[in-house]
Amino acid sequence: MEKFELHILGCGSALPTTRHFASSQVVNVRDKLYMIDCGEGAQLQFRKSRLKFSRLNHIFISHLHGDHCFGLWGLISTLNLLGRTAELHIHSPKGLEALLTPMLDFFCRQMMYKVLFHEFETKESGVIYEDRSLTVTTIPLRHRMPCCGFLFAEKQRPNHIIREMIDFYEVPVYELNKIKNGADYVTPEGKTVANSVLTRPSDLPRSYAYCSDTIYMPEIAEQIKGVDLLFHEATFASADLPRARETFHTTAVQAGEIAKAAGVKKLLIGHFSARYEDENVLLHEASAIFPETVLAKETLCLSI
Repeated sequence: MEKFELHILGCGSALPTTRHFASSQVVNVRDKLYMIDCGEGAQLQFRKSRLKFSRLNHIFISHLHGDHCFGLWGLISTLNLLGRTAELHIHSPKGLEALLTPMLDFFCRQMMYKVLFHEFETKESGVIYEDRSLTVTTIPLRHRMPCCGFLFAEKQRPNHIIREMIDFYEVPVYELNKIKNGADYVTPEGKTVANSVLTRPSDLPRSYAYCSDTIYMPEIAEQIKGVDLLFHEATFASADLPRARETFHTTAVQAGEIAKAAGVKKLLIGHFSARYEDENVLLHEASAIFPETVLAKETLCLSI
């Protein structure tokens, strides 16, 4: 099975602590790296996670609060110092380019590579990235400023050729692509060989959903239904529900309810408030609703 991994670089919220870095993650799909949010310290955590800067070409910023983007300046500068020449694509809500460009003009005057900005709409879901193996779709969220989550979805791979059957029926090489994509094979004698004889199904496509920061939104369950892994913010415990509503954040119980309603396979909670010295209180609350829940922590790597 091809690689599809999630690396946690930081899972704290806005107030710095000695336990957690600010929000940042990396999705590794077949050794292509996609960063989600880039809080302070993200590049340090990137190195700790033994990831390669050269394989990072796309960064997705959920919203323009500092704990989700203050690490961009340093990361872009470091990539320049490393001699990067490949373009870096940054996907974000409107406004980031205007904020970042003056800083880059001052601190990175001799850039050896281009930083390209791609703005996306936060009120409606849309595909913002696509290649041969993956799509990234926005998940509209509700926070104190425009905000979106992201759904990373593998595309269905072509069927796998059964080599011995291909050899047995002497299938020409030029027919193989059609057969991989589901076609039957007709021999020179006119006999039809069913595709199921010549191939076996590829692995089911996998998916990962990232939802941070947001007030409780049960309606997102439909878009993330059945994903293999859901990261959902769980900034507060139930006792602090009024504070969660005031700041447009979610409790651990609410994160568990969304995971249950969406029928996801596993829930990962994070974006922890600095007020909790032991996040197990959040784990226990979410697990009571959705047992397949784990706590995010720095340098954690989950295979999807």
